[in-house]
Amino acid sequence: MATFFGEVVVAPSRAGLDEEEEEREETPEDREIRRELEKKRYGRLRAGRRQRCRARIAVLWSGLAQQPLVCSRFVVAIGRNAAAFLSSFILDSVCWEVVGVVKLWNEWCRTSSATNVLPTDSFCLFYRLISDPTVLLCQCSCYVAEDQQFQWLEKVFGSMQKEGLQVTILSTCPVADYKTQESTLTLASPFLKALKTKEFQEQVCCPLLEQPNIVRDLPAA
Repeated sequence: MATFFGEVVVAPSRAGLDEEEEEREETPEDREIRRELEKKRYGRLRAGRRQRCRARIAVLWSGLAQQPLVCSRFVVAIGRNAAAFLSSFILDSVCWEVVGVVKLWNEWCRTSSATNVLPTDSFCLFYRLISDPTVLLCQCSCYVAEDQQFQWLEKVFGSMQKEGLQVTILSTCPVADYKTQESTLTLASPFLKALKTKEFQEQVCCPLLEQPNIVRDLPAA
């Protein structure tokens, strides 16, 4: 349970567990569509009983032989607006170098099957600060499906050391989704709000997000 509103807490989740899911009634057309998607999006089904398959997500690093990676600060921009902010205000210099990529496939995002670390159609890249190699950025403008989020986190953070690691997530949402007693028409847009864990002891750069607003999808994960 959160000790204050605005604190990020870890909720129980079945994501990533190979447990048999409850079957819902579906039409023959639904079953055919699901089978075709599973062929492209997942691994093989084990004989005997149906298991939850592992989504095909791969993290490729270039020139970073040391595992786990020594990282002090990791900034993740999720969504096109947040990724564009990184491009315009942080990455628009020669201080950064591309060191990795996430390759995935779903109905809205399809990266190539090539094995090179920097495919031209990649929408999720990792950058390293040349002057301080322990600072990493991730620019993720692609859609990560709900059943792929656990593996995305598992693969990305599984490559990094956790001790002393500070993670900052940047994401955006429409002003119309912001819940407030004021009229959203009178709000100065854009504006910035924050969530933080209790381990984060530094001063936040903006007010905390008010009740009952929440974050969703990959930023929440």
